[in-house]
Amino acid sequence: MTQAQVAPYGSWKSPITSDLIVSETIGVGQIAFDGEDIYWIEGRPAEAGRTVIVRRTPEEKTIDVTPPPFNVRTRVNEYGGGAFCVADGTIYFSNFADQRLYRQTPGAEPQPLTPEGSFCYADGVIDRKQRRLYVVREDHTTGDREPINTLVSINLEDGDDIRVLVSGNDFYSSPRLSPDGSQLAWLTWNHPNLPWDGTELWVAQIKADGSLGESQRVAGGVDESIFQPEWSPDGILHFVSDRSGWWNLYRWQSRSSLTSLKKGEKEVKPLCEMEAEFGLPQWVFGMSTYAFESEERIICTYTQRGIWHLASLDTETGLEQIETDYTEISSLKASAGRVGFIAGSPTKFSSIIQMDLATRQIEVLQRSSKLEIDAGYLSVPQPIEFPTENGLTAHAFFYPPQNRDYTAPDGELPPLVVKSHGGPTAATSSQLNLRIQYWTSRGFAYLDVNYGGSTGYGRAYHQRLDGLWGIVDVDDCVNGARYLAQQGLADGNRMAIAGGSAGGYTTLCALTFRDIFKAGASYYGVSDLEALVRDTHKFESRYLDRLIGPYPERQDIYQERSPIYFTENLSCPVIFFQGLEDKVVPPNQAEMMVEALRAKGLPVAYVPFEGEQHGFRRSENIKRAIDGEFYFYSRVFQFELADPVEPVAIANLPES
Repeated sequence: MTQAQVAPYGSWKSPITSDLIVSETIGVGQIAFDGEDIYWIEGRPAEAGRTVIVRRTPEEKTIDVTPPPFNVRTRVNEYGGGAFCVADGTIYFSNFADQRLYRQTPGAEPQPLTPEGSFCYADGVIDRKQRRLYVVREDHTTGDREPINTLVSINLEDGDDIRVLVSGNDFYSSPRLSPDGSQLAWLTWNHPNLPWDGTELWVAQIKADGSLGESQRVAGGVDESIFQPEWSPDGILHFVSDRSGWWNLYRWQSRSSLTSLKKGEKEVKPLCEMEAEFGLPQWVFGMSTYAFESEERIICTYTQRGIWHLASLDTETGLEQIETDYTEISSLKASAGRVGFIAGSPTKFSSIIQMDLATRQIEVLQRSSKLEIDAGYLSVPQPIEFPTENGLTAHAFFYPPQNRDYTAPDGELPPLVVKSHGGPTAATSSQLNLRIQYWTSRGFAYLDVNYGGSTGYGRAYHQRLDGLWGIVDVDDCVNGARYLAQQGLADGNRMAIAGGSAGGYTTLCALTFRDIFKAGASYYGVSDLEALVRDTHKFESRYLDRLIGPYPERQDIYQERSPIYFTENLSCPVIFFQGLEDKVVPPNQAEMMVEALRAKGLPVAYVPFEGEQHGFRRSENIKRAIDGEFYFYSRVFQFELADPVEPVAIANLPES
């Protein structure tokens, strides 16, 4: 084994380059079983981002189902998800270009099912008996008013025959058909809630003519979030609820179907009460954390302290762990004897996995990347809990510097990058992320913060951000950095913070209203909350009511928490990356802050990208941003680069 070289942190030569990061990868998502076949979708950057349905046969053949130029993606709620369903080999999917539903039978070309028009569809379920598709529809024929969301049924033989089944509320999701086809369940919610705040679960009988009978609210409300209703094979409705403070599994049986109700027994029964999350924030349709392998057996995944686990839940006897190497598990589906899911770990890229439940043997059906990275260059995240404001604790993943070829001089502490994730109602992941490993393999420590407001730690934790966005998240990022410095794990004089979009807002607030960080990087960060709330889509149009306050009634708070009004407070070097076609965070927001820093004589860099919007999609721009941020810190923190990177122009910082 070669002896490690001694070199300062930040100056380590790494094989994890920006070119490697932007090399060909795919996105994997939405799994479905149909008989012996398993389907999933792949997002392919090499095909201009086209999303394709892929089928894996029992003979282990992997086949593209949807041909070019079809792009399987829906725009319902803008974020989409749940873009296809399949039954008996026939696929029904949303096509991105025209948002129509298409039907594709085996061996044939896709044919339009729904007529042309300003409609989008998502989260469909097929009723074989009625020969109809139950699906969420979003109606954009409303002009300047908000689109109208409804649940509709569509005749599978005549797509012009569309009936509205449920309407009147602002949002719908998760139509789920009982196994005998007699009942339909669904979720619904209204402004100002988002689905992680409060939803309702409803059930109705399906009449002989396909219309719905009287409906009944089963669970949920404005302060209870319901996630993923599912029927067991014997017709019992299950769902995830956070009524206990944690997203746990429950089942429901109407009293008319119970023959042996004990006195006082409730209709809703918890299956496995624990301080763990079986649910997720429903940013997209079609999310799944559990599925039925049989009438009594549920295969599920849940998270504790940011780590996802796989388990088998017997509805009578309880939970049994299924040991795997994975720490991130999603999109779980099951059928008799097998389970499929998407999984990754700190050393494994996200992949489509199929497991034989009898033998526990795992088969990797598709990997998001074929790259093989030597483990000696990979930093494994450590879940940490650290003290923050008001006697509370917060959570993060800490990545220490790691490169098998290097060690630092005695007594030197590593520079630190603190990452504030987007959302903000979301959570960071523990699975392999080369953008993080880029830093740690060069000698940086990296703190990926699940600040108060993140999901995965119970309802009280994600409600910490209510009314306090721009305060709690900032405090947690600051206190996480301070904790590492106090523990001797990072250099307190070389700490930077970075984030994009909502995470960029946290970053800019930390740089504007606090003084612990010595540098920062804003990727299309929100600096003007009023501009954000005035120009956003329906799904998020009332999001800030809870995070900040009602607008315009509390315009004062919006201005008090907007860094753009306090540029004079900025006191450290900052680099800004900005898409020039960004409509969410217009370029002038970044440019105003750049000018303020330049006028104060502070080092500042501005890297605009032609043709980019809110988030960078072109590989050359992603590469430029990764290397540009690293170059900026090398100049600010004064360390030598092991390899040359394209420099960025830094105002008020003379060439050394």
